Amino acid sequence: MIEARGVTFEYPGVRALDDVSFALPSRSVTALVGPNGAGKTTLLRCIAALDEPLAGTITVDGVDVRRNPRLCHERVGYLSDFFGLYDALPARRCLEYAAAAHRLPAPELPAAVARAAQRLDIAELLEQRAGELSRGQRQRLAIAQAIVHEPRVLLLDEPASGLDPDARLALSELFRQLGEQGMTLLVSSHILAELDEYCSEIMILRRGRLIEHGTVEPPAPSRRDLRLLLSHAGADLARALAERPGVSDVRVDGLEAEFRFAGDVAAQAELLRALLADGLPVAAFGEERTNLQDVYRERVRSAGGAL
Repeated sequence: MIEARGVTFEYPGVRALDDVSFALPSRSVTALVGPNGAGKTTLLRCIAALDEPLAGTITVDGVDVRRNPRLCHERVGYLSDFFGLYDALPARRCLEYAAAAHRLPAPELPAAVARAAQRLDIAELLEQRAGELSRGQRQRLAIAQAIVHEPRVLLLDEPASGLDPDARLALSELFRQLGEQGMTLLVSSHILAELDEYCSEIMILRRGRLIEHGTVEPPAPSRRDLRLLLSHAGADLARALAERPGVSDVRVDGLEAEFRFAGDVAAQAELLRALLADGLPVAAFGEERTNLQDVYRERVRSAGGAL
């Protein structure tokens, strides 16, 4: 759905993107992460056909964004970090204008506006002027503008900025639904815990270069990472675990151990019973789930970068 090859972009004296190449499949929801100044916003703007790279090609749904930017705009929804609204217009007119600007036919505007407003829970705000809305309400209106024309691709730069916790949870659920309904999402955010709720892939940018692009897979049902904590010393924890079937990659640090276990939840329960029967003073025992923060930390270190 999105393919970039050798994309390079320069500001005066600064190379913001340096030979960036990747391909994102349809229906994927990808986290775009990296420190400030890594090139995330520049990459999103190039994909959205708002900035033209110095070199390289980008296609969105088969459309070359440099050769046909207007057609790209019809297929892409984009929310910038610092977005603007027409404060004098009611929210309904803002959505109608956004839909029309993306060449949605006039007879389809009312239904498109109602659908977008319902998705972002702003239906009761449609007659209020955008300038009268709160920061969080303005953010939701801006996101509604980005999806009102039902784009194939949705690019979001810090979409949860200014939202309260309830709105953030609702937004995570919306992004999951959009992905399931066939939309391809690329989301940049500094809040990895939120991205972890709905992203299936991760792209890491550092100093304008793409250092990692991979899939964030949930653990397989028959293989899991477990963590065990003892209440006090006195047992050979490494030996006790190594002797158990299905246990591998044991890492012990004082009273705490992390290890890989090949088995389902029933086998996990049996392992705990056996360890307790051996007299181990187990204080905590459970699954150690990998999240985007862990993936980011591991892959940046493996690339030789400082966190």
